[in-house]
Amino acid sequence: MVTKSKKSQSENISLEERTKVVLPKANYVEAVGRRKTSTARVRIYQNSKENQGKIVVNNKALEDYFPMAAYRLEAIAPLEKMGMLGNFFVSVQVKGGGISSQAGAIAHGIARALIEIDPSLRKKLRSLGFITRDPRMVERKKYGLKKSRRAPQWSKR
Repeated sequence: MVTKSKKSQSENISLEERTKVVLPKANYVEAVGRRKTSTARVRIYQNSKENQGKIVVNNKALEDYFPMAAYRLEAIAPLEKMGMLGNFFVSVQVKGGGISSQAGAIAHGIARALIEIDPSLRKKLRSLGFITRDPRMVERKKYGLKKSRRAPQWSKR
């Protein structure tokens, strides 16, 4: 029988308390962002006083979901560039793909949601490249080839 030490249980409790967020019943704006095979459903709550400035991804704090700073910065770039980083509570449900494409999908969804909140931001977000959905996808493997374009090694005899 395996028992957990008290230290690990206390660490788990503090982690749960740190990432525990009660979603407000306030009004929100929802948008969907995509990148490669990732899809992010972003909700921006406007009138949430107690959670203002927090960003939650799949019920985890942004810092816990994206341990690398580069992915965190990519995900929140639209809010940062518009100067609205601490103004809203952002809740994100993201699935599919890898960490990098999930960060790109979150940024796309946040940009779309900001446009719904304030349509005058559209021009600036477009010039920064946040509105355009990146169409690049993995090319499919073809029969007779080893990968999408890699042919088997050719031998003369």
